[in-house]
Amino acid sequence: MNVSRLIPAAAVSGAVALGMVLLSACSGSPTAADRSDGKLDVVASFYPLQYLTQQIGGDHVSVTDLTKPGVEPHDLELSPKQTVALSGVDAIVYLKGLQPAVDEAIKQSGVRHTADAASMVTLEKHGTEVDGHHHTTGNNDSHSQTEAGADPHVWLDPVRFARIAQGVNKTLAAADPAHRADYQKNTDALVKKLDALNKQYTDGLKNRTSDTFITTHAAFGYLAERYGLTEEAISGIDPESEPSISRMRDLHTLAAEHHVSTVFFETIADPDTAKTLAGDLHVKTDVLDPLEGITGKSKGDDYIEVMQSNLVALQKALGAK
Repeated sequence: MNVSRLIPAAAVSGAVALGMVLLSACSGSPTAADRSDGKLDVVASFYPLQYLTQQIGGDHVSVTDLTKPGVEPHDLELSPKQTVALSGVDAIVYLKGLQPAVDEAIKQSGVRHTADAASMVTLEKHGTEVDGHHHTTGNNDSHSQTEAGADPHVWLDPVRFARIAQGVNKTLAAADPAHRADYQKNTDALVKKLDALNKQYTDGLKNRTSDTFITTHAAFGYLAERYGLTEEAISGIDPESEPSISRMRDLHTLAAEHHVSTVFFETIADPDTAKTLAGDLHVKTDVLDPLEGITGKSKGDDYIEVMQSNLVALQKALGAK
């Protein structure tokens, strides 16, 4: 695990934030109803789940994101203070297998209300044939995959993400029954947004000239499967794994065969390999954001906006009209 990529300041701010949660949660006030602000203290393990929890919880929740902007979620490590602080929250929303340090901390926390996104949808191993579409993942690195060896990037499929929303709704309602109706109302509104996003993708990618796209990080297997596309990744599920010479040679062949016009990179991972490949192929580069975090470089302020930006990028790359 590449700990050197972590941003010390972000880790410190995360520890401080969780420390504040701990102080409020463990001072003889075990439930949200007993707190002075009346809010449910919830920890989300990384951005997509933070977004989901905030949308569903609304004014009734206070959400802390364990993974700060600019930190690669796959590489997250927790300090002892952060691990201890988890025991004082009302609920935790996470994706088992994506962040081993989080999984271990949750085991130790004793928190009763936890929502595991991986248990709410069917995870798949991308890099094998799925529904007639081959999703190549390059060199897979098992440390960043789920325990079953499956692709964890389910949030990039709006349909699966909507199912996860329903599961998070149940967890928040169980932790705070007094606001169950509000959580359900907010969930229904969020699911409508995700349904609309799914329709935008379905309609926006209908009339395309190519099905194949090349990206740095094999994060888009579920998105590709949903819309009948083929993802060819330079690296594997782990954004930092190095491609082999044979893999780079294969990508040259695939790009020519499938008329690839663009090599995608992302804002958090190093773009050098993608840019080098694009230069060799004499094609353009563009950003396809795996939405593992929102930063100042993100093409949008939240999940929906960045997903819409991704759609525009795919339309251009695939010749969609």
